[in-house]
Formats: sequence, structure tokens, C-alpha cells
Amino acid sequence: MLYAHIGINVTNLERSIAFYSKLFDAEPVKVKPDYAKFLLPSPALNFTLNVSQEVTGNQVSHFGFQVASTEDVLIHKTRLEKRNLFSNKEERNITCCYATQDKFWVHDPDGNEWEFFYTKADADTHREIAAVCCTPESENGNEETKSCC
Repeated sequence: MLYAHIGINVTNLERSIAFYSKLFDAEPVKVKPDYAKFLLPSPALNFTLNVSQEVTGNQVSHFGFQVASTEDVLIHKTRLEKRNLFSNKEERNITCCYATQDKFWVHDPDGNEWEFFYTKADADTHREIAAVCCTPESENGNEETKSCC
């Protein structure tokens, strides 16, 4: 395989290109009036934006990047904050998805969630009872459980 491929629907191509250029630290290799394509070398990803009239929140659970260390998590968090993509949630030593992890989350302009995470160790439970792993707060303040990792 050459590249994994993800194509997502977006409502505003210009705004989404700006977000993903910051998130990926790369510019798209192709831009058309209703389409943009990023080719990322690491991870090998063909990521496309497709204009749609309506997008409501995550159409998948979430997207993410597994990195090699907690330090790498913090490097990406600092990099994105410098580009005005602020984390809505940072978690340390959280048990999620049968693993102990350090992570942070950001949302794209259409509400899709992205996490940067480091897996420290395997765990015997899916998540800690008090943890909010993969249960971000909704607009009305209620938590909605989503599938995780």
C-alpha cells in the first residue's frame, strides 16, 4: 500500500484548508472549487476535503495520530496552539481503549475530532469509570458517549 485514504465532507473549503494546513503542517497538493487533497508522507495519508452543503458533527467517532512519546504529544499541542488551534481537552494518564494514554483533542470547523495520543501501557479496562475518554461535552452540556479509539 502506498497511502491510507480518508475523505471527509466539509461545508467551507477555504476554512477547512486553513485548519488542516495547520493541523498537518502541510499545504494541499491539489485544490479545486469543491475539493482539496493533502498527501502526507508520515503517516502515509491521502486526505481529501469534499464540499457538502451540510455536515453535522463527527460522521465517524474521531481521527487521531499516535505518537512516540508524551513529549511528542506536548510538541504537537504547542505547535497547534501557536497556530491558534486550541485543544478543547487534554488528558494525562487516562485509561481509554484498554490503554493508559496521554492525549489532547482539537475540532475541525465542521466538528470532527482529532486526537494526538501516546499509549503508555495496556490496560484491562476499556476506560476509567470517572474518565471522559471519548465522551466530549455536547453543546447543551450533556455528555454523549461515543465509540473510542
